Amino acid sequence: MKQLAKSKFWHKALRNWQLYLMFLPVFLYFLIFHYFPMYGIQIAFKEFSGALGIWGSPWVGFVHFERFFNSNNFGEVLWNTITISLYSLVVSFPCPILLALMLNEVKSRFFKKTVQTITYAPYFISVVVLAGMIILFLSPQSGIFNMMREALGMEPINYMYEGKYFKTIYVLSGVWQSTGWGSIIYLSALAGIDPALHEAAVIDGASRLKRIWHINLPGILPTVCIMLIMNCGSLMNVGFEKVFLLMNDINRSSAEVISTYVYKVGLQQSQYSFSTAIGLFNSVINFILLISVNAIVRKLDQTSLF
Repeated sequence: MKQLAKSKFWHKALRNWQLYLMFLPVFLYFLIFHYFPMYGIQIAFKEFSGALGIWGSPWVGFVHFERFFNSNNFGEVLWNTITISLYSLVVSFPCPILLALMLNEVKSRFFKKTVQTITYAPYFISVVVLAGMIILFLSPQSGIFNMMREALGMEPINYMYEGKYFKTIYVLSGVWQSTGWGSIIYLSALAGIDPALHEAAVIDGASRLKRIWHINLPGILPTVCIMLIMNCGSLMNVGFEKVFLLMNDINRSSAEVISTYVYKVGLQQSQYSFSTAIGLFNSVINFILLISVNAIVRKLDQTSLF
């Protein structure tokens, strides 16, 4: 039976060899850049030495994990990572959905395309340029926000040197940059809803808000669930680049996250085993969140990644 199934598989593979050939670059990409590097994870359990190599380095078990859990930075770094991630999820996740629902109701093709172009454009701004814009706009001397405060008779604020503003600056700048681009997938889901449902609802006297609530939202709910699972699965992966560029010595206590801490101890201090242990801890938490949220969504809505 197994031999027959194997024979059928190879027969189908040979018959559709063009499809497998097209898939080959994607397969090699994930194999080389995502799976092969996992070989180096073992240095999290060793005292890595470049002279001895990965296999030759002595095994130390969970020493580096214990060191991280007992360090003075553990609570601060973990708290910043979790709060920024949850803040981003709560604020950023609904915005593309709302924008897609509003754009879907726009009848003017010209206005719709104009709004889409304007909202998509920030996504293509590099993180370095975005960080420079944020620092410039929030400057206490020439920033537009402080100029508006002064015009209203208020004192200027040096936002980048006030730790309490960092998380809000990070999240809101992310909303501005990614909302338009993120709405594309929801607009595609809305385009797949049967127009006959709306026609029947109009005949029955349903208002536009009721049609959005009872037709559009249920129609894109599976897509929303999948995107929520994927967002929760990367909840702990706060963007390194923007945090690193916006962070300074004064707001560090509110800005230091796991990714920047790994960079500091791993590359700047050459503590490779310690930084790998921290990164592995972060990945395990993401994996647990992905499995948990996927299971919860599957029970509630029968929609899941797997």
